[in-house]
Amino acid sequence: MATLAENPLAITTLPHLAPALADVRAAAIAEPGFGRVFTDHMVVIDYDEGTGWHNAVLGPRGPIPLDPAASVLHYAQEIFEGLKAYRLADGTMALFRPDQNARRFNESAKRLAMPEIPEDLFIEAVRQLVLADADWFPQVDGGSLYIRPFMFASEPFLGVRPARQYKFVVILSPAGNYFKSGAPAVSVWVSDYTRAAPGGTGAAKCGGNYAASLVPTGEAFQHGHDQVVFLDAAERKWIEELGGMNLFFVFDDGSLLTPPLTGTILPGITRDSLLTLAREEGLTVREERYSIDQWRDDSASGRLVETFACGTAAVVTPVGRVAGRAHDFTIGSGGPGQLTGKLKQRLVDIQRGTAADTHGWVMKL
Repeated sequence: MATLAENPLAITTLPHLAPALADVRAAAIAEPGFGRVFTDHMVVIDYDEGTGWHNAVLGPRGPIPLDPAASVLHYAQEIFEGLKAYRLADGTMALFRPDQNARRFNESAKRLAMPEIPEDLFIEAVRQLVLADADWFPQVDGGSLYIRPFMFASEPFLGVRPARQYKFVVILSPAGNYFKSGAPAVSVWVSDYTRAAPGGTGAAKCGGNYAASLVPTGEAFQHGHDQVVFLDAAERKWIEELGGMNLFFVFDDGSLLTPPLTGTILPGITRDSLLTLAREEGLTVREERYSIDQWRDDSASGRLVETFACGTAAVVTPVGRVAGRAHDFTIGSGGPGQLTGKLKQRLVDIQRGTAADTHGWVMKL
């Protein structure tokens, strides 16, 4: 149960005595890349089993003191989220569906035996931090402020049980393009490793899932590919995720397919948004299992015309080539497809405020 020490919990703002100088900030955000540059401030909120959520502070970004016996270092109670702040056409800042990030954050918390944070407190922490560091917004094409809320067990002890103390933290990173190659479509490697098993933590956004993906992702890089695609753990045949992104398949009859949410796949907010937009376009949308052999055969026959991956960081990314120890095939022309581009543009236009937000997804700050 999400609890507050007070209702509502006020976030105290501390002065920053040495924020980045304007010229230093401008140089940092001129070509920010992804996840390499960080803003001046952060939010930290403490949790104690007896007190609940308390001591909410927006202050200078800096190191977090941590006891060597902190539970997160030994038993990996840690979760995180990823969302973006956008600059709208009128110059104001906005968030995209932050309530869904707050909801998914709490679902992850429940799976890892961690306390839930009130959704309004999650959103308010994000809102205040974005406004405090709005000057860090990069002017590059497709630029945004990437928002990373996370929570970890801070209680020092060595017993195997849920911790009784936690910290919720939010930091910001000016962001440009996620993929470094700049290619019109990415190339992916079919991994022999698996990402998640039934009954595991595949639907939770926890650090352990990503740590386990580093070796297979590195293998993809070694073979000259941009990302890794994971198959299911039970039969090693059903397509699940592309790294940290959901996958979509477009067929010559105009239909769209994406793997179903069965507990081993992260329920992407971008995924959900694209499903809604695709149905509005009149497309037949199926949430069904799709095998690696079907992917290969449908690509060869021309029945499959496009594949794309989606997620907060990369938004919508065409997949042009698939390779692996037993696979090597090209999808369509190997470049971006028309429907992929259309759905991406519709989504981006809503996020940037250049198209009507008929679903109430955009939260202006």
